[in-house]
Amino acid sequence: AGHRPAPTALPQGTRRQAATAGARPSRTISDAMKLCDLMRLFAAPRPICEPGRVADADDLAVLHAHAFRHGWPSSEMEALISDPTVTTIVAREGRTPFTRRPIGFVMARAAADEAEILTVAVSPARRGRGVGRLMMDETIRHLYFMRVASLFLEVDENNGPAVALYRRLGFREVGRRANYYAGGTANALVMRADLK
Repeated sequence: AGHRPAPTALPQGTRRQAATAGARPSRTISDAMKLCDLMRLFAAPRPICEPGRVADADDLAVLHAHAFRHGWPSSEMEALISDPTVTTIVAREGRTPFTRRPIGFVMARAAADEAEILTVAVSPARRGRGVGRLMMDETIRHLYFMRVASLFLEVDENNGPAVALYRRLGFREVGRRANYYAGGTANALVMRADLK
């Protein structure tokens, strides 16, 4: 085997520079926390759900008109929100309580130990982001504490995302209404979830 020359010793200062060359500056926990705070500051606020108010009537009428061919007017929204048998859950989005605006809502009417979903509407710009699930979870929770045992709803059988959501929430098909939607060309599925 050939003889290898001994490595040339580097001066101490040069060794220190070589050891740190290319090394990234370490980030402290404090730096990471500051970064998280900045990300939260600029991130889109998460929607919150809370009971509807009469003052929401105009906004809910607009949302409903975007969701359905035959929208409900503000006066009807006011009457439903004021009805003690109707639960109205509104999803709001905004950075402060003063800037939060409705982006969706659910209305359900209870009678004895049963309830029915009257309507579910989500802003077109917010669909597919879990807002419907968030509102339905809150509605079901509210009805459960009202001692509602069974919850019913009707949904267009062609509305795949809605049907899939309701199945994930525990609803099952218990009936069908022929030619119920879209001028008599679409069937409605009648679905039921047992809350007790």
